[in-house]
Amino acid sequence: MLTNRVGESSRTPTEPAAFSHYYQCGMSLSNNPRSLRLTQFQEKLNEAVMVMNRSLQEINIENMNVELVAQMFKNYQSNVLFHLEATDNLKPPA
Repeated sequence: MLTNRVGESSRTPTEPAAFSHYYQCGMSLSNNPRSLRLTQFQEKLNEAVMVMNRSLQEINIENMNVELVAQMFKNYQSNVLFHLEATDNLKPPA
């Protein structure tokens, strides 16, 4: 990373700040074995996260029916309680 004036950087927008020392030394990240391993790891990690997101999306779709039934039961229970209180038929638990 070279500076044009005091505090200004000539680093290109595509050049990551964390690897600026490679550019200062004239090294290419593409020729660095460590960088290649990191890139491969990042690609595998991104792929795994995408697979996990798809799986979670499928699980959420499958759970929509369960969530709907649970909400219906909650509403039914609330209506029954309201009706029993309104008709003075609510009795304490045995």
